[in-house]
Amino acid sequence: MKRIIATIAAVAALALPALASATTWNIDPDHSNVGFKVRHLMVSNVKGSFEKHKGTVEINDKDITKSKVSVTIDTASVNTNVAKRDEHLRSADFFDAAKYPTMTFTSKKVAKAGKGKLKVTGDLTLHGVTKEVVLSVEGPAKESKDPWGNLRSGVVASTKINRKDFGLVYNAALETGGVAVGEDVDINLEIEMIKAK
Repeated sequence: MKRIIATIAAVAALALPALASATTWNIDPDHSNVGFKVRHLMVSNVKGSFEKHKGTVEINDKDITKSKVSVTIDTASVNTNVAKRDEHLRSADFFDAAKYPTMTFTSKKVAKAGKGKLKVTGDLTLHGVTKEVVLSVEGPAKESKDPWGNLRSGVVASTKINRKDFGLVYNAALETGGVAVGEDVDINLEIEMIKAK
């Protein structure tokens, strides 16, 4: 019996360093921006963001490539600073927020891409469709303590998707040629995180 207990204790002791090496960070939605940009009328870009989002980042302090990311975004929180346009984006023509209230990103692979840079591959689920996307990431930034004693860090990330790949196919043809809304969407993330206590 003593030998069994000793064996269990030894296994637990070996496992503890692995568990301790992962640090959980919670995304601070009040100091983060989930933004996007899409071509409008073939002449300019319209920018917007999602006001409601949450997520966690598990950073492996010994091996950054073993880190994990999980994010959930409220599609109804889309904001382009034009109420009528936002209503259209929430409708079945685009996000169909009533049927698909959230979009999610779950990482599958993290790879180094140079000093202070990463490539994070994961599944983006949007409009009921899941596709693999790759985020180009800068960071995480050096930890900093805020006035309330919280440790904070941050990352900047970007990627590009084709909205039609996710079933967002609505468009309108222009008399002069071309379409009202571009297919390619640039996604830009400015994320601030708080270390879980």
